[in-house]
Amino acid sequence: MHILISGAGIAGLSATLDLAARGHRVTVVERAAHFRVNGSPIDIRGDAIDITERMGLLPRVRERRVRTSELIRFVDADGEPVARLPLAALGDSDDDIEIPREDLAGVLVDALPADATVRFRDSVDALTDDGAGVDVRFASGRAERFDLVVGADGQHSGVRGLVFGPEREHARHLGVYVAVADLPGAAGADLPNPIYNFPGHLAGITRYRDRALAVLMFRSEPLDHDHRDLAAQKEILRARFAGHPEWEVPRLLDAVLADPELYFDSASQIHLPAWHRGRVVLVGDAAHCASGLSGRGTSLALTGAYFLAEELDRAGGDHVVAFERYEARQRPYAESGQQSVGTGADIVLPPTWEAIAARNERLRAMVG
Repeated sequence: MHILISGAGIAGLSATLDLAARGHRVTVVERAAHFRVNGSPIDIRGDAIDITERMGLLPRVRERRVRTSELIRFVDADGEPVARLPLAALGDSDDDIEIPREDLAGVLVDALPADATVRFRDSVDALTDDGAGVDVRFASGRAERFDLVVGADGQHSGVRGLVFGPEREHARHLGVYVAVADLPGAAGADLPNPIYNFPGHLAGITRYRDRALAVLMFRSEPLDHDHRDLAAQKEILRARFAGHPEWEVPRLLDAVLADPELYFDSASQIHLPAWHRGRVVLVGDAAHCASGLSGRGTSLALTGAYFLAEELDRAGGDHVVAFERYEARQRPYAESGQQSVGTGADIVLPPTWEAIAARNERLRAMVG
């Protein structure tokens, strides 16, 4: 079958590999001008590790493993350590694989088959499913027909919007916003990853290999802004963090305001009663975003893409049967991932000075 995949993130690249490996002809469209790799290191957990092995990628993934979470240290306004974050507090285990997002994307890109078509600076503009196939009109003006369409275009999925309706009908805001930007001049091997909190806010540095990232987070009700308006995003961050001279906050804010590829988004989840309709199916965050607070998004992308491709193969190309089986297998993983958010925000973003002090005392007791 000729299958269109919208989105070239981890879910889209994984689906491309899994579907192409089973003989399908795959075309990928990506709105950005290049593969999306910005963001902090991500985790591969549980059964997703086995999936990575089945894809033949586990050795290359393990070679690129980093351990940034183990180096997290909470600091005070003067930069003095006050507590460290044990892996148990995050629900992590020693078997989990932490890897830079760009490294995992690179492993997937390097494994793409030569006959897979990837088109950048384009996106799906309209879909017409007539039961026998899907006619797709792209933002570029191009029009093509596909046997199936896979929406792997993330939390703000355009394919989901076209087929299942506006995002506001399916999104559940978790009360947190996250920003990640490059932080030049701050890299250093084995240096700690410090985090400073003031009520409802976080400013931190994430280091791995020769890179460093500025991370800003804050608690907020849903904000009315265009998630593609970079200037508006930076003004939101300026308003939230300006006037705080403590520790490295001004330096981190400057880095965020200077980064032309700033990542800024809400921590939100997507809840849908079904992930497929006709010949269109969703995978990854487009289907069941658990949010970055869960630490499960990458694992869900890997398992979902693999289950989808495997069930299409088992069903002999019968997409009706395959989509139902894919969803039956993936939904327990998705629901578990969404439920894992738990008290994560209370650990990294205590709402008051009293809560910050209590968090620090609790973490110190955990490590003895």
